[in-house]
Parts: sequence; C-alpha cells; structure tokens
Amino acid sequence: MTATMTDTPPPAAPKAAGAPQRTGRSLVQILMLVAGALLLLAAVRVITGSQDLDSAGQVSAALGLAVPIGLAGLAGLWSERAGVVNIGLEGMMILGTFGAGWIGWQTSPWLGLLMGIGFGVIGGLVHAVATVTFGVDHIVSGVAINLLALGATQYLAKLFFAGGAAANAGGNPKQSPPVASLPDVTVPGLSDGLHSIESHHWFLISDLAGILGGLVTHLSVVTVLAALLFAGSWWLLWRTPFGLRLRSCGENPTAAESLGVNVYSYKYAAVAVSGGLAGLGGAFLALVTSHTYLEGQTGGRGYIGLAAMIFGNWRPGGLAMGAGLFGYSDALQLRNGGTTVHALLLLLVVLLVALAGWKLYRKAMLQGVISLVMAAVILVWYLLTDTVPSDFVGATPYVVTLLVLSLSAQRLRMPKADGMRYRKGQGK
Repeated sequence: MTATMTDTPPPAAPKAAGAPQRTGRSLVQILMLVAGALLLLAAVRVITGSQDLDSAGQVSAALGLAVPIGLAGLAGLWSERAGVVNIGLEGMMILGTFGAGWIGWQTSPWLGLLMGIGFGVIGGLVHAVATVTFGVDHIVSGVAINLLALGATQYLAKLFFAGGAAANAGGNPKQSPPVASLPDVTVPGLSDGLHSIESHHWFLISDLAGILGGLVTHLSVVTVLAALLFAGSWWLLWRTPFGLRLRSCGENPTAAESLGVNVYSYKYAAVAVSGGLAGLGGAFLALVTSHTYLEGQTGGRGYIGLAAMIFGNWRPGGLAMGAGLFGYSDALQLRNGGTTVHALLLLLVVLLVALAGWKLYRKAMLQGVISLVMAAVILVWYLLTDTVPSDFVGATPYVVTLLVLSLSAQRLRMPKADGMRYRKGQGK
C-alpha cells in the first residue's frame, strides 16, 4: 500500500454492450426459493418412496463431499477476483494432501492441517511469481504447477513413506501412515430428536428434520471452519476497503494503480490466500475423508471447484450452491446407487419445466423450448424404467454439473481483467 493510496474505490469497468443488468434478490425472495425447494424435494420423496433423498445420512455425506470442492472454488474466487486465473488449484490441493499426511502422522492432525495450508500457500506463491512478476501466461503456469505438484509428491512419498518408521506404521510409496482423527461436533439431544422425527417419514416435517439432522451430527471441525471462511470471504471482499481494492485489481488494474493501489501486492496476497484455501481442501481429504495421504486423492476436485466458481458467477453464495449441488449428486450415487438417482430424474423434470416456464415468460424462446424438450425426454426415461444404468450412476454428479452450467451460462460475468497480463507502472 503506497503513501498516495486513497479509500475511494476505483471507477467501475464499463459494461459490455447488451450485458444483462444485475438484479439482487431480497431476503424474502431467497427464503421463498428455499421453501419452494424443500416442498419440491418432500413431494418427490413421497411420490417416489426414496427416503434417502434428504435423509440425515445423505445430507451429512453430501456435506463431506462438498467441502473440498467448495474450498477449491473459494480459492479460485480469491485469485480470479484479483485478476489471476488459477488453473493450478488441483496441484495446490495435491500439495495440501501431502503436507497434511506427511506432518499429520508424525505430530498431530492439527499441525498436519496447518502444513496442508502452508504447502498450498507455497504453490500459490509459485503461481504468483510466475504470473504477476514474470508475466507468464496464467494457464501455462497453472498447468505447470499441476504437473510439478503431482511429480514432486510422488517422489517425496517414495522417499518418506516407503521405508523406516513410516513403512512400519503402514506407509508405502503411494500413501502415508494413518493420521489421528480431528474432532467432530454432534449437538447432544438435538441429533437424536431429529432422527426420531425423520424416521416417521412425515411430509415436509421429516424432510426438515433429516436435513437439520445431517447438519448437526458428526460435523467435522474443518467443515465448520470452511463455513466461516465462506462468510468471512464475502465480508472481506465485498464489505471492506481491502476487498474493494483487491477486486479493482481484477476489474481494471490500470485504474486501480492510478488511484494508489499497489496492484502487485494485492495480486500476491490474493493468490497466496488462494493457495492456502486449496491446500486446506486437500488437507480435508487427507485428514477427514480418509485419515491418510493417498496418491491421486484429489480426483480432479480442483477442476470441479473451478466449475463451481463459474456456476456461482464468481461470488461466494453461488459458489457454495454449486459445490453443494455437486456434493449432493455425488453422495446420491455413492450411497444409494441407481434407485435414488432414478428418483432424482423426476426432480430434474420438475426443475426443467419450471425453468422452461421462466425462460418463455422472459421471451427466451429457444432456451425455453430446449428445456421443455429435455424435460420430456427425461420424463419418458423415468416412466419407462425403474432404475438407471450403473455407468450413468457414476457420472451423475458430472452430468448434473454440466447441465446446470449450460443452463446458467447466459448470466455469468467474470472479472473484466481476469487472466490479462498487467505490468507495474501502466497506471502512472
């Protein structure tokens, strides 16, 4: 921050011709949307008889699957809001899994968690040096970090886990010895009460009990931390002068510098935080999901996190919804297989019909007709079958994510200077 810095935010970037105007939703509208979604879910559960659609176990599993994706997406949001595309999230997550597994089994899971974040920060700083200081193409740098992280952790795992005390404790070249568990949270009395209500399978009441039960039963402390990070990121980026300056670097860095903003410093800070958040997502996989570092543990979640960020229009709330959607559909296919995914088809039909009605009301005829045709095809599929093929079950979360991304792509707006090369002094 320079001596000439001012609290006045930089001018907004000009809107593209024909770009849609942003329309914020009020709290009442959001509550009505949530209530409508709950009613729809409860109706589908009763009609199909698939009690696991919103059971406590389903919600708990979905939450566990959504957290690493959400953290990866939040990492991408921090970086891209400062104007740096971060394709290297997958590599930073890999570094986080290794750091957490390596230090966690030797000391404590808490220190492993910190090392997971630290390893991610190192990956982020490497990306910042390449893209901000040396002006390397952001995509090239990100891909290089992904490859380097994978190769480095494979080499280090063979070096540290294949012999000596690590091998005696259960390690091998592809995994670390087991790490002690981090604590989880269960609200005494409330969890049992909600489970009792859920078991009656009452319309809407049991559905609410199942969802709330999943949120208060065996909740990992890292999940609580992730929720706080989402709220804190929203407050910091959209409600503080620091956030305004950081976002101005992603919208118009030349104008930001002309107003005294040290663009390089803000970009470095944002990409370092991005790496730390991605590393935390990797540490979650190593310490909470499996209690050990495993080769290939991230499974492309860094890329899925980027997709969730785009789905969320580069904002924390939408990003959380995208991560939750993927986690929910992933948990469905993992826990219950074809039968429950088959019930999901009916839910999809209703949503597509509602979307078609909205698009036709807004005079978007082509999108409305496409949505109606897709709804009709899926309805026929639902009526003529009792389950879905096992191959499709495994692809469910990816199909749902692609479908939602394709339908929501018209309203997306990325930061205007995202991915653009910027050299110090352009604004002076």
